[in-house]
Amino acid sequence: MDVLIVEDDDSMAAALTAAVKSTGHGATRVARGTDALLRHRDFDVILLDLGLPDMDGLEVLRKLRQVSDSPILILTARDDERSVVLGLRSGADDYLIKPVKLVELLARIEAVTRRTKVSGGRRTPHIRLGELAIDLDRRVAEIAGTELALTPTEFDLLSLLARNAGSVVTREQILDALWGDAFLASSRSLDVHLTGLRSKLSLPGFIVNVRGVGYRIEADPQ
Repeated sequence: MDVLIVEDDDSMAAALTAAVKSTGHGATRVARGTDALLRHRDFDVILLDLGLPDMDGLEVLRKLRQVSDSPILILTARDDERSVVLGLRSGADDYLIKPVKLVELLARIEAVTRRTKVSGGRRTPHIRLGELAIDLDRRVAEIAGTELALTPTEFDLLSLLARNAGSVVTREQILDALWGDAFLASSRSLDVHLTGLRSKLSLPGFIVNVRGVGYRIEADPQ
């Protein structure tokens, strides 16, 4: 696995590079958002700082999401709610606040890459639930023939719930499936992605909140 580290702080970049390489993965560091946009195709995972010298990291994220489904983890000192929500809704797979334990960071990287590989495994390629149609191979979801503009994580969340339509999927199961570890993953990340997904679906009551347990899609697969 090759990791692109987008970080302008030299000491932080050196620590991240050493940590990633210690697990046997490749790591390349760039300090500018424009370099990330030029070189992203060569990497499997992107670690993205938001405070870059040439452009805001959120703008880099939005541009990357127009052309790439590769896992992107934001690693930043910005811990305000607005930045977290914007980052996750703009397509980040995870949002980590500096300083972060390198062990946790490596676990998050492994989690998002494992989720990506699992999503490409053997499964029913098409799911239809009323007006909703999901093509798992093409990673496209449509409502009445109109394609939904979902982030990669929103698509994975919808696919997980749709594959278990009629049954409750617990929060822990969702966190484990999407982020790889129900205890490391952020429940706030799940809440943001779920809110965004519900908004884009525009199907009131389609995803039911089972209080204290998890979520269920109220429809039977066809």
